[in-house]
Amino acid sequence: MDTLDFLGIDIAKKTFDAALLRDDKFRNKKFPNNLEGFKQLDAWLVKQGVIQIHACLEATGSYSEALAVHLHQAGHTVSLVNPARIKAFGQSELQRNKTDRADAMLIARFCLKQRPASWTPAPPEIRELQALVRHLDVLIATRAQLRNRLSDGVQIESVLESLRSLIKTLDAEIKLTRKKIRQHLDSHPGLKADHDLLVTIPGIAEQTATKLLAEIEHLGQYKHARQAAAYAGLSPMLMDSGTSLKRSRLSKTGNGRVRKALYMPAIVATRYNPVLREFSERLSRRGKSKMVIIGAVMRKLLHLAFGVLKTRKPFDPNHAIAA
Repeated sequence: MDTLDFLGIDIAKKTFDAALLRDDKFRNKKFPNNLEGFKQLDAWLVKQGVIQIHACLEATGSYSEALAVHLHQAGHTVSLVNPARIKAFGQSELQRNKTDRADAMLIARFCLKQRPASWTPAPPEIRELQALVRHLDVLIATRAQLRNRLSDGVQIESVLESLRSLIKTLDAEIKLTRKKIRQHLDSHPGLKADHDLLVTIPGIAEQTATKLLAEIEHLGQYKHARQAAAYAGLSPMLMDSGTSLKRSRLSKTGNGRVRKALYMPAIVATRYNPVLREFSERLSRRGKSKMVIIGAVMRKLLHLAFGVLKTRKPFDPNHAIAA
């Protein structure tokens, strides 16, 4: 008999629903999604007589990470699962009810039957880098929105003055955040060494290198480059069914932030990276569309990033493999 208890957690911004699965019976409770709620969960689990659990949460970024770290530090097994897997599992069970409580129970059943791989929190320096990089992205996006408003034909001077003031403040915050990122890299020699290796690749500049380090924690530790590509959703997905035309496209089942970070660098690389320029030209001669070529170059760019981190050697076009 399985002695391990399973905890399914359906998490939202302000609350989370927990479903404890023990001996084929559920016990449910809702908690606030904050430190006090985490402590309430601990007390509830103790009250249920739980010693150790396998907890499953959907990987929903900042909403789920804090609770996942808390459970891991408490000694529990934790799995952060791609929401697409949970959705597919629910469809396989013909799930009809869509409530927070029902979803938590579904996740617990998934945890019991699928036994997803355990998750380990990123080192503190990676988590801090990720927080800084994502904060910078938000600041830049907000500034772009305000600049667009300035060009939208606003005529009221008081509004224009306010917009200019906000943009000026954001400019200062962006500059400060970039400085903090550089200081963070400088204070962690391992991160700095990885960053310096990545920027030797034509097409990957300082900002892209930092994003890759922040978003792909174990980029240089994967066994194969294709594992990193799969994590980023850059692996090709073949579509061949019946008499339909056989074709492939990016799976996009992975970290969208990595794909976004590599899009413009891939375009630059087709011009200035000798390996990827030849690769893109070869694809073009084979009649591939522009977007297919960019997607393939994004994947190869990530392969090159994996290569320099794995070998601990700067980019060398004579040794890089584009095929």
